[in-house]
Amino acid sequence: MKRGALRKSLALAGAALVLALTLAYALWPTPATVDTGRVTRGPLQVTIDEDGEIRAHDRYVITAPITGRLLRVELHEGDQIKGGQVIAALVPVPMAPGERASQRARVDAAEAIFREAQARAAHARADYEQARRDLARGETLLSSGAMSRQEVEQMRTMSASSASDLSAARARETSAAADVRVAMANLKALEAGQPVEVRAPANSVLLRIEQQSERVVLAGTALMVLADPSRYELVVDVLSTDAVKISAGMRVSVVEWGGPLAVNATVRTVGPGAFTKVSALGVEEQRVHVVADLVDPPGRLNDGYRVQGRIIISDQPDVLKLPIGALFRCGDHWCTFIVKNGKAVQRIIQIGQRNAEEAQILDGLQDHDTVVTYPPTTLSNGMSVRPLK
Repeated sequence: MKRGALRKSLALAGAALVLALTLAYALWPTPATVDTGRVTRGPLQVTIDEDGEIRAHDRYVITAPITGRLLRVELHEGDQIKGGQVIAALVPVPMAPGERASQRARVDAAEAIFREAQARAAHARADYEQARRDLARGETLLSSGAMSRQEVEQMRTMSASSASDLSAARARETSAAADVRVAMANLKALEAGQPVEVRAPANSVLLRIEQQSERVVLAGTALMVLADPSRYELVVDVLSTDAVKISAGMRVSVVEWGGPLAVNATVRTVGPGAFTKVSALGVEEQRVHVVADLVDPPGRLNDGYRVQGRIIISDQPDVLKLPIGALFRCGDHWCTFIVKNGKAVQRIIQIGQRNAEEAQILDGLQDHDTVVTYPPTTLSNGMSVRPLK
């Protein structure tokens, strides 16, 4: 009897133990499955990416110098034009009262523009000479270790940009001188009642014909648009909050233009003021024009082509970094979860530069640390985690 009771008690105790173990196993918290990444060392490039447009640096809007009958334009869009080539002709109508004075005023205006172009060319020449002297001084300081290589590279960029500006200023001076000669010839032809020839101001390509058929046009009517094919530039509209990070001399990559390789450019100017633009979502934004000179040959890029400009504001060859998805805000700080001994440990960290994929670590983590990427809202400090394989 006693032996049977003992067996029964042991059976009940065993069943209770099995039940307790089953309940403990069922209620034991399972580790949260998380995505992980690694803290590594390597290059980090930070860019501002915006849609932009390629345009000719020097455009010439050719207008009718007099009121008269425009003869049919025999040129076609895309034609190569030589400086001084006759591109249009107008037969003057009988001179109205004040017409001679008006044409004389055009001559005076052309002469004033020529004088301004001369002054700008002199200014560009002085800037170029100063940039050359600064570069020579910088290379001397670099050899003695008193200046960084990055500063000297910026000086080289500024020197190249100044040379381009000088070339453009000289071209505008030549064009303005041609405009004076044309205005004088038009005045003489108008007085003699002869057809007035319109000549190209410089070697260029015909972008657009505004008036092709024979018709009477008023003085000042746009006839066609020419452009210098030897120099193109990139124009990008950036947010005003991004514009403060951009300065002349910064590198730009022109991408998504249809070609296999990026085209290099250099920032020339950042607009002095902002303008309001409505985004595709209907939000008013303050935008700033950024203009960059193409460094590489444009290839098949032409005036008006839509591209994407990638302005490089920081390019560091060796930094400690982590995936951007591992960051989250905790109060006024940046935080991340590291995986240590199977648990998620929250760390406050300090970051530097960042882009859409990675962020620079200044303090709080070490190389090869494992971090949780895109942590769920349910994850908390000290929870058991299991990396997703």
